[in-house]
This record gives sequence, structure tokens and C-alpha cells, in this order.
Amino acid sequence: QVQLVESGGGLVQPGGSLRLSCAASGRTFRNYAMGWFRQAPGKEREFAAAISGNGGNSHYAESVKGRFTISRDNAKNTVYLQMNSLKPEDTAVYYCAANSNTVYSNLCYGAEYSYDYWGQGTQVTVSS
Repeated sequence: QVQLVESGGGLVQPGGSLRLSCAASGRTFRNYAMGWFRQAPGKEREFAAAISGNGGNSHYAESVKGRFTISRDNAKNTVYLQMNSLKPEDTAVYYCAANSNTVYSNLCYGAEYSYDYWGQGTQVTVSS
């Protein structure tokens, strides 16, 4: 079983930056592909970014590409989402998720069903 706890959300002005963290339990974190998803009010949850267990591969949604960076520190059992040039449309609850049983190269990294563990979410609000 994997427990995930997100933190770092808050209120930021358009054009600003924020870094989200997701702390994971267990000693096998390095084996898990990790993803960030977000859900805006009244909208379905959507993929934002994903990273392989060793951090060697990552993917981004077109909506965040060039602005967001996903990274991980396996020694700290933590995955990060650095968000720059934030826009009002980035306002959402951000969730981190873990996949514990699929090799990243075979993983449908942008699909919710690919992840078997989820955090509680952290609110990000981009507003003037």
C-alpha cells in the first residue's frame, strides 16, 4: 500500500510560480511511475505530467508543456511539480498519483486508470 500526501498549493498571481510536493510512504517509491493530475471546478480531472521511477523519462500535457516541470527525489520519497508562468486556467485541485505495477515504457501515463494510488489533493488558485 502506498500513501501520498500533496503540499505546496496556495494562491498565486498570474505569471507567478509555485512548487508542489508529493511525499510517498514505503521503501519502493523508486519503482513507481508518478503522475500529477488536476481538476478545475466543474471540469473532469485531467493529466498534467508524469515521470518514470528513475526520473529518466517524463511527459507533459500540451496545456502545461514549457511551463511545468516534474521531478523526483527518490532518496526523499518525493515527487515535485514546479509550475511557472501560471495562468488563471491552471486553477485546480492538483493530485499526485502512483503506478506500482507497470513499466513506464508500457504505461498509459496520461490515463487516470493507470494509477492505483492517489493523494488527497492540494488547491492551486491563480488569480489577481
